[in-house]
Amino acid sequence: QWRGSTVAAELPLTAQIVIIGGGVMGASTAYHLAKAGATEVLLLERSAHLEDAATSRCAGGVRYQFATPVNIELSKTSLPMLERFKDELGVDPQYRQIGYLFVLTRPQDVETFRATVELQRRMGVNTEWLDGDGVRRRLPVMRFEDALAGTIHPKDGLADPSSVNLGYLNRAREFGVRVAMETEAIGVYLEHDRVASVTTSRGPVECEHVVDAAGPWAATVGQLVGLDIPIRPVRRQMVTTTPIPELPPDFPFVIDFARSLYFHPEGEGLLTGMSNPDQPAGFDQTIDEDWEVAALEAAMQRMPLLEKAGRLASGAGLYEVTPDAHPIFGPTEIDGFWIVAGFSGHGFMHGPVAGKLMSEFILEGRAHTVDVSMLDLARFKAGRPIREYNVI
Repeated sequence: QWRGSTVAAELPLTAQIVIIGGGVMGASTAYHLAKAGATEVLLLERSAHLEDAATSRCAGGVRYQFATPVNIELSKTSLPMLERFKDELGVDPQYRQIGYLFVLTRPQDVETFRATVELQRRMGVNTEWLDGDGVRRRLPVMRFEDALAGTIHPKDGLADPSSVNLGYLNRAREFGVRVAMETEAIGVYLEHDRVASVTTSRGPVECEHVVDAAGPWAATVGQLVGLDIPIRPVRRQMVTTTPIPELPPDFPFVIDFARSLYFHPEGEGLLTGMSNPDQPAGFDQTIDEDWEVAALEAAMQRMPLLEKAGRLASGAGLYEVTPDAHPIFGPTEIDGFWIVAGFSGHGFMHGPVAGKLMSEFILEGRAHTVDVSMLDLARFKAGRPIREYNVI
């Protein structure tokens, strides 16, 4: 649970580093900065409750299976940090290595995933390749007559977003980070093209650095300094079910890749969702009931057991989508203004390493744990995007 008051008793007049956003990116950045010796770190979160942050509304998936070297390297560093999380921070992240099983039903996906698995294996990620019959044997409670192939990695799985977020924030506070809830950044003042202060809903704070870790709202924060950050918020919905006794104990996180339809164990039931390809960008997080019905019908086609389950709850959250489905890391043309956002649906799993990389950027001048220099904001104007194929 969150330890301490929801609102900082006094907003400091000065800080060295101001982080905007209290989700996993901001929390991890705050923790790693403080751990590395940074002082006078202030984190601003405009909501009263961390449950309102985008992190708390995500499905909690973590995986090694990506299609680009940089995303694979981020996972290779970040997921072991989740394995060490309880020892380091004293909080159980509930990391369950149940495996991600991508089911492929289109020939073009089979060919692309073959190349992706070869890349993963060259980089030390030993993903298993299944033929169509292997998929059907692995998923006896599902209907995948059209499955052509599948991939699974046993250390992919699930973790609890709220536990990770709170773990970082609480330990950051113990290291001296000040956390101001219900405090919105409404302006950033520059002197000679360098960050000089942040204007908040509770008053101004002089500072040397601002970190935009606002997730789906990162572009809005960028506008405060005149930056065009190509991050769009896109709604994603999910439904949880009542218990399903017939669900095998080894049921993995299943992705019907062609449909962007997914299933994973949640308590004694399932969580399921499906991406809406026609979903417009926007901050709406209400439930689209028509789309929920369409997603559940698609889910029942794949898993008839769902016809016997009840609907326990539903929810919606926001992806923070960039044009190439890769995040934006590091410095900008505004001296002292930094970005860590745009993870396009896989931010939670890369949150641990992302905060460490941001501490390296700010305190050491470059990120070295993983080379993310190609993921700068400037890549979009320079015409060097890096497309991630393996997103849903």
